[in-house]
Amino acid sequence: MVNNFITLKAVKGDYTMDIYGFYAGEIFDAYKYMGAHIENDQVVFRTYAPHASRVELIGEFNNWSGTEMYRLEDNKFFECRVSNLRSGMLYKYRIYSNDGQCVDHCDPYGFGMELRPNTASIIRDLNEYTFNDEEWINSRSDCKEKPLNIYEAHLGSWRKKEDNSWYNYSELADMLIPYVKEYGYNYIEVMPLSEHPCDESWGYQNTGFFSPTSRYGTATDLKCFIDKCHKNNIGVIMDFVPVHFAVDGFALANYDGTPLYEYPHEDVAISQWGSKNFMHSKGEVRSFLQSAANYWIEEYHFDGLRVDALSNIIYWQGNSDRGENKEAVEFIKGMNKGLKDMHPSIILAAEDSTAYPKVTASVEEGGLGFDYKWDMGWMNDTLEYFKIHPYDRRREYHKLTFSMMYFYSEKFLMPLSHDEVVHGKATIIQKMYGNSYEEKFKQARALYMYMYAHPGKKLNFMGNEIAQFREWDEKREQDWNILEYPMHNKFHRFMRDLNLVYINHPALFKDDYKHEGFNWIDCHQEEKCVYTFERMGENENIIAIFNFSDEYHEGYEIPMEYNTLEVLMDSSINEYGGDGKTNYRILIEEYIKYYEGGNKNDANSIISSHKKRLISVDMKPYSAVYFILK
Repeated sequence: MVNNFITLKAVKGDYTMDIYGFYAGEIFDAYKYMGAHIENDQVVFRTYAPHASRVELIGEFNNWSGTEMYRLEDNKFFECRVSNLRSGMLYKYRIYSNDGQCVDHCDPYGFGMELRPNTASIIRDLNEYTFNDEEWINSRSDCKEKPLNIYEAHLGSWRKKEDNSWYNYSELADMLIPYVKEYGYNYIEVMPLSEHPCDESWGYQNTGFFSPTSRYGTATDLKCFIDKCHKNNIGVIMDFVPVHFAVDGFALANYDGTPLYEYPHEDVAISQWGSKNFMHSKGEVRSFLQSAANYWIEEYHFDGLRVDALSNIIYWQGNSDRGENKEAVEFIKGMNKGLKDMHPSIILAAEDSTAYPKVTASVEEGGLGFDYKWDMGWMNDTLEYFKIHPYDRRREYHKLTFSMMYFYSEKFLMPLSHDEVVHGKATIIQKMYGNSYEEKFKQARALYMYMYAHPGKKLNFMGNEIAQFREWDEKREQDWNILEYPMHNKFHRFMRDLNLVYINHPALFKDDYKHEGFNWIDCHQEEKCVYTFERMGENENIIAIFNFSDEYHEGYEIPMEYNTLEVLMDSSINEYGGDGKTNYRILIEEYIKYYEGGNKNDANSIISSHKKRLISVDMKPYSAVYFILK
């Protein structure tokens, strides 16, 4: 008789996995049962291969000859117990299909993998490291009313050693954390760290969904890195890819001789990237992916996940014309709700370019349950605007006002990510119109001040902050040597100061998603390409003024009410590479109010007189200035 439960006496006590919950797609910790687990003097190996005729365990401990694995309960799970093994040993599963063919596979639930081109799984002890970040975990939040300034990094190319090899997690912690802190970021977003065979995939085509890549060290090394981030009040988000996986035969593809994780039909099985699409309608696939998402949060203390290519989950092959993939959408809802129920303070962000509604509404409200959605529309419109000749910007003026027409429909995050600086797209500084060095830098400074004043949380990819002209290449480190050049060094200082202004001024983040946090002052200066808006929060107002034309606009006037006024940030100052600070003057105009129908010559009809303050600003070409009002 088949039992409803599989029970394991684990190191941390009794663990029970509901088989039917696994098949129904309700499990979030299948990894506690599956994979390779060290139990006292034994290692217990378990894998799920329902259509296999036979499964053997092979490894360095048996000279890669087969040790028979035995069927469990419903005959779809296989188990083997081996004594006298240790953490760090290599293993695989030799899986025989019904036609007698066999393929050696890495463990889908393995906690470690060899560095490419080798493909074996590695026994890892998940209890080896003890975190000391309880204070951080208890105090963290989803940052809805706090600053969220994300530094997106590819760990393998942020910096490299002289021989072009990678730094390990420990070395990166000593360099990256102080840098991020000094330059005003409070979160790091790392591109996928789950194991992948091809460097050029950047981790987006995985073979080991539970295996931190060996490129930078072990599982324990990664935990130590995150722990150090938390001790320095830096949160860490990881890119998570529940859409597709690598086609390599040693991994998930045709795992038990059949399409176990992927679709069986070629029309939907192969993604636009040539990878295999997960079949999200299968409960065991949902349990696998949900468990992987929870694994990174629970076991490694990641503070959130950014879900890649959400459109390819929402719609068949990412094409809305093919219709909604309803079961995949239900998977996302279930995963997000489960993760938020277990970890309420984590951040879940969606990379989504579609107009699918309620991406950031709660599942209970009929939404997908994300905290944030990348504002791809804002990103595309803004970068296209800055590419064109200033004269033509008059016709495209409302590319920069359009975002506020839809902004409150979702909780948007403003990204200038890795996708925008590769594959011939040019870097951010290179996208700026003009041929002259100076012209591009002026516009880049104004662009970033516009970005940081705009409602929504922020994300900036490494290299953008030093105005790197060379497109990102995962095989090379960032061009840090360009900081020897004054313009790049000054831009770097500008970005640091801008980040710190953002982090320290609640008006720029407190009410991101409330209408009262933003107000257009002037968005009808098409001929001048001047924009002015106000950000409000916690008893401070910030007025942001932008001139995105190549013309000087003297005496641009704005009415203001304030007790004190000062320049908070000015893109034109010499320290940032500009040609001198922005000039402004305070003007006072007197107004007299009368009774309706009153005679202006009749003193008795006068109610009162009052004075109105105006600020007159001389706006330089391609400039931006913040005024803080109190």
